[in-house]
Amino acid sequence: MSSHQPNILLLFTDDQRFDTIHALGCQAIHTPNMDRLVSQGVSFTHACIPCGTVGAVCMPSRAMLHTGRTLFHLAEAGQYIPDEHVLLGEHLQAQGYRTYGIGKWHNGPSSYARSFSDGAEIFFGGMADHWNVPACRFDPSGRYPEATPWIRNPYGDNTVTPQHVDHVTFGKHSTDLFGEAAISFLRGYDSQAPFFAYVAFMAPHDPRSMPKRFLEMYGPARIELPANFMPEHPFDNGALHIRDEELAAFPRTPDEIRRHIAEYYAMISHLDYQIGEILRALEETGRAGNTIVVFAGDNGLALGQHGLMGKQSNYEHSVRVPLIMCGPGIPRNVRTDAFAYLLDIYPTLCDLIGAPAPATVEGRSLVPAMRDPREKVRDTFFYAYSGLQRSIRDRRHKLIEYVVRGERHTQLFDLQNDPIEVHNLAGDPAYAAKLAELRAELVRYRDEWGDRDTKWGQTFWSGYGA
Repeated sequence: MSSHQPNILLLFTDDQRFDTIHALGCQAIHTPNMDRLVSQGVSFTHACIPCGTVGAVCMPSRAMLHTGRTLFHLAEAGQYIPDEHVLLGEHLQAQGYRTYGIGKWHNGPSSYARSFSDGAEIFFGGMADHWNVPACRFDPSGRYPEATPWIRNPYGDNTVTPQHVDHVTFGKHSTDLFGEAAISFLRGYDSQAPFFAYVAFMAPHDPRSMPKRFLEMYGPARIELPANFMPEHPFDNGALHIRDEELAAFPRTPDEIRRHIAEYYAMISHLDYQIGEILRALEETGRAGNTIVVFAGDNGLALGQHGLMGKQSNYEHSVRVPLIMCGPGIPRNVRTDAFAYLLDIYPTLCDLIGAPAPATVEGRSLVPAMRDPREKVRDTFFYAYSGLQRSIRDRRHKLIEYVVRGERHTQLFDLQNDPIEVHNLAGDPAYAAKLAELRAELVRYRDEWGDRDTKWGQTFWSGYGA
């Protein structure tokens, strides 16, 4: 692999919804560096995940990102990835890349070791106190026998344990911990080989905390409630009392939801600041012109929409994510509504560096959509949550089916006229043909993605009766 091959910097956020970037329409939030990426590259305004098999949706989401495989073609729950699935970092190493992993890795130590030739501040887990992250040092053996964590104390003692750290005085926020590790990598990199740097933040995942100056940017009283705010979800979706949903009282109150949204925005602005520092280091080291930058999130979050708080649903607020790509060979300041999954990032990067994607990859390259606004990649999206929910959407309509403890619920939305999904058309005779069409497409995906044969599929489809 030539040293002229582009470097790759993949910035990945945790629980960041698609509509939380100022330049893409969220006027209430301050994100100048994400806005800059929007102006410098291609923004996929309809990027999403197929949801997930477990409550920790980010676990299968990340597995799909790093394998390019669809939801039910992963290992159990998508956490531990079989050796036969060629990982993105593993494949890039075979192309001559040095691979460096920073931050959250929710798919087990063995798949991390296969993916990266070096790394720093590695967090093997789903969530933690942002100020006291139990991060691991890079283990060249790849064994991580006990995944022994260490807490970084900026005041000098790197051996303290979480219970001995005053998180206000001595802790370092995860966003700064991971961002500074990325900056150190960029400033210290002296190899002629191209690099793949994966920086996986924990923010804006709860517990929602951040440096005070970012919180002060958002007063809860000034926060506008989402138009689809509800005190409670209208029926049991099967996940109403999962951990995420317990973060706010029942029924939801406007004041509490405003506070959560203010804290969420503050965490994203903190992220944005640190991303700006990383991009500054990339420029100052002279690598910006030859680096592909990918910015994406692992899943969305409800925060009061439909009476929900989490991401365990098939609504747009939970499955749609930010996705921006910029760098050599990528047009500038382009927005496309092509239907993109996160699992498409893998083959897209292969396409951009001129390398074939492994046969195990099922995603599709997004390069044609970057270069031709008429290219839509796919016509429909399929979503599934555990054995409880299945959904299909086309360019205008969306069907969500629920099977919960023997009870079925059906929702049909016209996303063109009702993008916030509040007017259920499933019982309207005028939409009977559309309902039948989408149900047939749902069954087609079931068979194509192997859903029927999984434990989740067996639970859902036996109750669905198809």
